[in-house]
Amino acid sequence: MNDNRIQLLLRYIEEQPEDPFNVYALAMEYRDEQPDQALLYLKQLLAEHPTYLATYYHAAALLAEQGDRSGAEGIYERGIELAKAQKNEKAVQELSRAYRAFQDDDDY
Repeated sequence: MNDNRIQLLLRYIEEQPEDPFNVYALAMEYRDEQPDQALLYLKQLLAEHPTYLATYYHAAALLAEQGDRSGAEGIYERGIELAKAQKNEKAVQELSRAYRAFQDDDDY
């Protein structure tokens, strides 16, 4: 986690609150060392920028890691539907693959 980058991203968010990328980048900065903080930013993105597709993969994976299986499942499903609506075949494939792996984990 890079404190300078975090401060820079916070400034960018303040200057451009309508740009979801800055919030996404901030969530990714927190992802490994402070996953709860990352999840707060990812949930903020889902609420305020529901069409920002990159959020869905990471939010679902983080929820699954934290044991929220029903929350993760819902996010995967919403992300796949959004990717289809946006005609983003690569994202459909990536989310579908991750969702299948998530479901396979449930089988064991």
